[in-house]
Amino acid sequence: MPPEDDKLAPFYDLSEIVKKVRAQTPARLLAGRSGAAYRTNTQLELREAHAAARDAVRAELNLLTNLGDNFVRKWNLFEVCSQATTKDEYLLRPDLGRRLNDASRAEVTKRGSTGHDLQLVIGDGLSVTAVALQVPRLLPLLCEGAKTRGWNIGEIFVIRHCRVGILNEIGELLNPKVTVLLIGERPGLATAEGLSAYIAYQPKSSDTDADRNLISNIHARGVSPEQATQRILNLAAAMMKTQKSGCELREDLPPVARGEIAR
Repeated sequence: MPPEDDKLAPFYDLSEIVKKVRAQTPARLLAGRSGAAYRTNTQLELREAHAAARDAVRAELNLLTNLGDNFVRKWNLFEVCSQATTKDEYLLRPDLGRRLNDASRAEVTKRGSTGHDLQLVIGDGLSVTAVALQVPRLLPLLCEGAKTRGWNIGEIFVIRHCRVGILNEIGELLNPKVTVLLIGERPGLATAEGLSAYIAYQPKSSDTDADRNLISNIHARGVSPEQATQRILNLAAAMMKTQKSGCELREDLPPVARGEIAR
């Protein structure tokens, strides 16, 4: 007979199980506690994550600093701005972030061209950190994939103080078949690096969130740029075929993405 202590011993190493569970998500699962509170390390991690989130929201977009001079020149990026004139105004007045200011509207009309298959737009949104980290990897993949499918792409530009609803104005100014807005997500305590892709078929002023499709959590521990590229291009192709987007169009997830979500 084994000793009594052996009967009570677990049949597995609990620390290994915890590691495997934590590896599946950035959420702080099974973090443990000290009395009724988090442990000191967890508290410090939360404070660090909160500071990173605040920094991501408060940071001002700078093309050369955030994306790099070579990247900006390679893709011939130019910057425009919404009607929000400051970061504070942008945060307090979401409506102003959904419209271009007069000078930017004129600039987009002047430098952009109409009727393309795909219009790619980059917006700072609520995380400049996400834009700086994800766009340099995602944008080249999207352009390469679009060209492989034989699509023509409109001039790519960046919008400062950008909200998702600005898609509608871009659609009316440039009249592309499909518009894709790559925009920084609202940071959380799991990550401040998440990028979203909002996709719409011929967006117009009357459109709402129900008329757009969304791929979110594009970051190292979420949807990879390669997976995001495949999903964005597949959705765009479906929109061009059906002439629909949003709640009228269901995304057909590739097997890898299904596995990621199920997991």
